[in-house]
Amino acid sequence: QVQLVESGGGLVQAGGSLRLSCAASGRTFSNYAMGWFRQAPGKEREFAAAINWSGSITRYADSMKGRSTISRDNGQNRVYLQMNSLKPEDTAVYYCAAFKGPYLSDNYDPAYWGQGTQVTVSS
Repeated sequence: QVQLVESGGGLVQAGGSLRLSCAASGRTFSNYAMGWFRQAPGKEREFAAAINWSGSITRYADSMKGRSTISRDNGQNRVYLQMNSLKPEDTAVYYCAAFKGPYLSDNYDPAYWGQGTQVTVSS
């Protein structure tokens, strides 16, 4: 099992920035590609960003490109999501996820989920 705990969410004004952090424990962190998903009120949970085991490959949803950066620190067992130029439509619960192996595939199907952290962007 991999346990994931998110932090860093909060209330921010439009145009502001937040850095989400996810602490992983339970198994060798570098064995897993990692990702962030989000779920806005009344909507399905959607993919936001992903990173492979080494951090050399990253992927973003179109809505996140150019405004967000996913990164990881395998020594600290953490993955981060830096979000800039936040918009009210970024308001959502953000979930950290560990994929089934170290590499990214075309379908983002996590094996483990965190509990989520709320991000609210005011206009």
